[in-house]
Amino acid sequence: MTRILPLLSKTLARARNSSSPFNPTNTLNLTRTLATPSTPKALYTPVLPPHDPAALHLKSGQTYEGQAFGAKRSVFGETVFSTSITSYTESMTDPSYLGQILVFTSPMIGNYGVPKNLARTNEPGIPILESTGIQCAGVVVSDVATKYSHHAAIEGLHEWCARYNVPGISGVDTRAITTLLRDQGTTLGRLAIGAEDVAQPRPADHEYWDPSKDNLIAQASTKEVYTLNPDGDVNIALLDFGAKANIVRSLVRRNARVTILPWDFDFNTVRDQYDGLFLSNGPGDPKSIMDTAMRVRKTIDEWNKPIFGICMGHQILGLAAGLEAYRMTFGNRGHNQPVLALANSGSIKAGRVYVTSQNHQYALKLTENFPEGWAPFFINCNDSSVEGIISTPESGKRIWGVQFHPESAGGPLDTIEMFTDFVDECRAGSKAGNKGGRSSLMVNKSDSAVVDAVKEVAVTA
Repeated sequence: MTRILPLLSKTLARARNSSSPFNPTNTLNLTRTLATPSTPKALYTPVLPPHDPAALHLKSGQTYEGQAFGAKRSVFGETVFSTSITSYTESMTDPSYLGQILVFTSPMIGNYGVPKNLARTNEPGIPILESTGIQCAGVVVSDVATKYSHHAAIEGLHEWCARYNVPGISGVDTRAITTLLRDQGTTLGRLAIGAEDVAQPRPADHEYWDPSKDNLIAQASTKEVYTLNPDGDVNIALLDFGAKANIVRSLVRRNARVTILPWDFDFNTVRDQYDGLFLSNGPGDPKSIMDTAMRVRKTIDEWNKPIFGICMGHQILGLAAGLEAYRMTFGNRGHNQPVLALANSGSIKAGRVYVTSQNHQYALKLTENFPEGWAPFFINCNDSSVEGIISTPESGKRIWGVQFHPESAGGPLDTIEMFTDFVDECRAGSKAGNKGGRSSLMVNKSDSAVVDAVKEVAVTA
């Protein structure tokens, strides 16, 4: 600032002494336009959605009418809401939203457009967004932006949705929809697009499609084994239940060689080739893949290398450990969920509250007596749901599971260093020949009150 002020004073002085009329805006060249790249103008002329009617029908009986954008087709799905303010492109490409009609509580969506979703040259095979295309079934917004402003944008939300055959509705009261879903829970819905479909009677109860009845994980997972960053110095396998790209990116940026395996791949047949196992996020009900959970239990019982699970991966770890998973009323979806750490582990400090990014409908049940060898790692400060589990020192294992997303994308980066902790444990075990391993759970005596409080919550929950 001390260097800028003299320059600004001299510029204004020259303007005052000039014979031309004084106009500081023109003199300092501060005129702004939409922040779009310097490419042919036609590319960035917004494509306005047609004035077609749309309606959101909920199985619970409500109908919300608005204007259509995106694809000209009607869809069924599970209606959920997200409280995230930014990162609509990341949310819509998150495979955990597969089969869901996504309601954004933020009033305007699309104001910074959509970027080109190609891999960076230094991160081949990893798209910029969370997958290669839109994953949610439909989008519900209060106001869709028809003009966007961002240097990396190449298209608007309407064009992007149309290109991926995903319908949307705008001009509805998303506050009312969110209040309804929060009070009664997520509900099945139908997004009717176009005058003909909107004029049809609302669907009968038996006509609504419930995506949780399908194996969404099988749809979201890779079908083939492949490896990223083959020259990495630590070898990690990732069971793909619908992994976000930033999870893989977070491992690769820590120089891990990451091999992506399909959701139903039997890791036990190749486990000795790897220094660690990662269980990814994914859509749907964890109990829909109990065979996978039982194979993970075998891995836990017979293998002493580090294991880390996020979101769906955390739930699979819990089922493998003997915990129960249940369906929450409306789930947690947003970038502002506070969680309390109950144990010290690497970068995580017991007693501290971390703000996290989340997207899940199911959770692990909090009980007074955890299975032997396990302890609660995090608890949600809002609803007391289990946000993490961890192996105990007595177990001799090095296993972590968290319900939230340390990699964010979008959201806060409070817990991003958990990736560093995990990769460092894998690397240390690899160098030491994986003999014995070291425990990562250290509950201080001063933190015992926190653990006692959690047990009290479990008894009264």
